[in-house]
Amino acid sequence: MASAQRPASSSDSDPRYANIDERKRKRMLSNRESARRSRMKKQKQLEDLVNEVSALQKDNSQLSERINVTTQRYIEMESANNVLRAQTMELTERLWSLNSVLHIAEEVSGYAVDIPEIPDPLLEPWQLPCPMQPIMASADMFEC
Repeated sequence: MASAQRPASSSDSDPRYANIDERKRKRMLSNRESARRSRMKKQKQLEDLVNEVSALQKDNSQLSERINVTTQRYIEMESANNVLRAQTMELTERLWSLNSVLHIAEEVSGYAVDIPEIPDPLLEPWQLPCPMQPIMASADMFEC
């Protein structure tokens, strides 16, 4: 009876094929290591991007808050300016009225009365009625 013999593979008997199998195994290991490094690099990039998104969202919320605070301060200042404009108009009208009374008193009495000129602040807002008085400001007026 003939014994069942397994045919010898060509790589078992031929040293050339053994060398090829070793190169194949090394290439597979190298490819696995390269794929592992690539996955790690990709994971690191993803973590960096997530951290950057988080930082940008924080910056964005801080900027939004500063914009809201600044807008509120602007609204308050605009309101205060409107009140001051109304008061200026009212006081200007009172001065006109008082000056007309002074003109009448001057005509009736015959005495010369020094009647000051009334500037129109709405026509020339850049001209201050009292240019000798300094305008005081502080740095904290402009902080948010």
